[in-house]
Amino acid sequence: MPQETPKKPVLGILGGLGPAASCYLYQMLTEHTPASRDQDHLDLVISSRASTPDRTAFILGQSDEDPFAVMEQDGRSLVAYGATVLAIPCNTAHYFYDRLARALPVPVLNMPRLTVADAKAAGCTRLGILATDGTLAARTYQLACEEAGVGWAVPAAEHQRGVMSVIYDDIKQGRRADMQKFAAAVADLKAQGCDRAVLGCTELSLVKRDEHLDRFFIDSTEVLCRHALLACGITPVGFDGGTGGRP
Repeated sequence: MPQETPKKPVLGILGGLGPAASCYLYQMLTEHTPASRDQDHLDLVISSRASTPDRTAFILGQSDEDPFAVMEQDGRSLVAYGATVLAIPCNTAHYFYDRLARALPVPVLNMPRLTVADAKAAGCTRLGILATDGTLAARTYQLACEEAGVGWAVPAAEHQRGVMSVIYDDIKQGRRADMQKFAAAVADLKAQGCDRAVLGCTELSLVKRDEHLDRFFIDSTEVLCRHALLACGITPVGFDGGTGGRP
C-alpha cells in the first residue's frame, strides 16, 4: 500500500496587531529561509485584521471591546485554511494566549516565553522589558522571567511614557522612532543592572531594523521568526547565538 506524502506544515500568522509588524515578520521569514526557488519557502497564511480592538486599552480597562473574540475567529479561520501552527506577532495579545491556545486545535507559539528562554540561554541574568503598558500590566514578560529564573526590570514611569510614545506616536503612525525617548528608557534599564533588554513590542522590532540597535537588545519578532521556521521543519539561516539576533 503506497505511503501518503507527509503533509507540509503551514504557518498561520494572526496579524494586523499592528500591520507593519506583521509585514516585517513575513519579510523576516522569507529572508531567513534557506531557499534556491519559490517552492523552498514556507507555506503560510496571514490574517491581518487591523480592526481588532486595541489590546492595551482593554487590558487597562480603558475599553470594554474584548479583542479575544476577533482573535479566536481569525485563528479558527487560519486553521480552516490549512494552518498547522500559529504565530501571533503582537506581545500584548499574548495576554489572551492561554484562552486562545485552549480554543484552537493546533499549536500556538508563545513569543514572550520563547524570548525569555532564548535570553536565558544566551546568559542573560536580568532582562529589561521594553513593552506596552498593557504587556507590563498583564505581567506577561515578568511572569515568563520568574518562571525561567531570570531577573527583570521595567522603565520608571516617565521613561515608560516615552516608550509608549515611540510605539503609538511614532511607529504606529509610520514615523521613525524618537531615539531620545527610547535611549532614556534604555539608560534607565541599564542603571537598574540589566544585561539585556527585550524589544517586547513588535513595533519596537522596527526600531531595531531602522536604527541598527546593538546586541544589548533581544528582538521578540526575530525570536518568533526563528522558532516559527523551526516549528515548520525549516532550519533558519542568518541568526546568531540562538537569541534571534542578526549577525
